[in-house]
Amino acid sequence: MYASKTFTPFIRYWALGLSLIVLSGCGSEVKEHSQTIEYQTVLSQTLVLNDHYQHMQTYTGTIRSANTTGIGFELAGKLNNILVDSGDTVTKGQTLAQLDTDLLTAEKQQLQASLLQTQADIDLAKNTLVRTQKLKLQNYVSEQQLDETQQQVISLQANQKRIEASLRATTLKLEKSTLLAPFSGKISQRFHNVGEVIALGSPVFTLIGNSQPLAYIGVPIDIAQQLTTQQMVDVRVGKQTFSAEIAGISAEVNTISRTVQLRILLPDSARVINGEIAYLAYQQDVQQPGYWVPMSALTDGVRGLWNVFLLAKAEQDYYQIERRDVDIIYTNEQQAYIQGAIQATDMIVSQGLHKLVVSQKVTLAQTEHEGAL
Repeated sequence: MYASKTFTPFIRYWALGLSLIVLSGCGSEVKEHSQTIEYQTVLSQTLVLNDHYQHMQTYTGTIRSANTTGIGFELAGKLNNILVDSGDTVTKGQTLAQLDTDLLTAEKQQLQASLLQTQADIDLAKNTLVRTQKLKLQNYVSEQQLDETQQQVISLQANQKRIEASLRATTLKLEKSTLLAPFSGKISQRFHNVGEVIALGSPVFTLIGNSQPLAYIGVPIDIAQQLTTQQMVDVRVGKQTFSAEIAGISAEVNTISRTVQLRILLPDSARVINGEIAYLAYQQDVQQPGYWVPMSALTDGVRGLWNVFLLAKAEQDYYQIERRDVDIIYTNEQQAYIQGAIQATDMIVSQGLHKLVVSQKVTLAQTEHEGAL
């Protein structure tokens, strides 16, 4: 019993010593790790000054055939027959519709009868003139009678010409009562039905010609001044992109859109439909100095500004993060053209800005560092 009580303190001292030895070993290990500092690695880009940037701008317009016409009769009348409808393909000279011609036919017959009567009167007057002239030679009639007979013949001949002109006009009206296709194409719309009384000049159909399609696109004045006729441009219609020729540039500004209209000739093979939207992509050189950087190199700043993280050289191969304010001049899907408190040959962080803070020391990724050099 006594031996057990003597041995217990000894065990306690031994355990305490062992614990101190273990803690001492752990402390030396922590001290050794705390002396090794690991810096974050970043991707970088060296800024290159450019004197201009290329601005790609898209302008819109519509597709129209060179011949797109609302066609109708030159006369008012009742629509008697329609031979085509929307979607039909027609050829030049084909009959499209007809007006009722009963009144014109009766008028023509009346004029023809008047013409026959006038011709008979002329024949009688001429015979009378011949007899009067013979009698005048024998002094059986006066000079006055001879003049009156001659004048009667002249008057009847003038009346004959008037009737003939009226007959030609009526015949022309009968011809124009049949609507013919002025050119080959496709009927886009039909506006009237059989039996309707249509007004003078009212269109019955819209006819779209088979001629080369055109794109009519409005552009700003300064862009129009940089373009020339016969210049080739890229025009997109739906999923198709065509190399097209500028056929004409308008000489006036649209009062509503304040643009100048371009008439662009599409290839004959272009399969487009009237009214489709056409897009003109035009690349303009803007003379303004700046730097191209990836969108990932930008971060939000204060008061609406944008920032880049500049890499300032520190000791050895380390760099320190500095924040610089910049203005975005132009952007595309992947890059931004910027100006600000930066200069050529400055090195910035190209991505991963959310992992960094100002004044933090970093190292460069080996591949990016070598590329920058």
